[in-house]
Amino acid sequence: MVKAHVQDLASMGQPVRLSSLVVRAWNQVLAALRPGCPYQVGDAVVGEDPFNGRHEGIVMSRRSSFVELGTAAGVFYYDHRQLRRQD
Repeated sequence: MVKAHVQDLASMGQPVRLSSLVVRAWNQVLAALRPGCPYQVGDAVVGEDPFNGRHEGIVMSRRSSFVELGTAAGVFYYDHRQLRRQD
């Protein structure tokens, strides 16, 4: 029988279970396979959404597929698929 070597963090005051390590590794694999946002912080983009309307601004932050767009009228949140680069 083969045993997986797992660093014992219990000696450092942080008990770790093998299942939590497997879940963490699986989440990293899934995150790598998800489509990423092509826009970087500081890019000038145009967001067009039927609920938020059309706004031109700069990407302030990204979180998974959502982008925080800073405009003169305020801050709006868009899905990265609703954005395009300014002409």
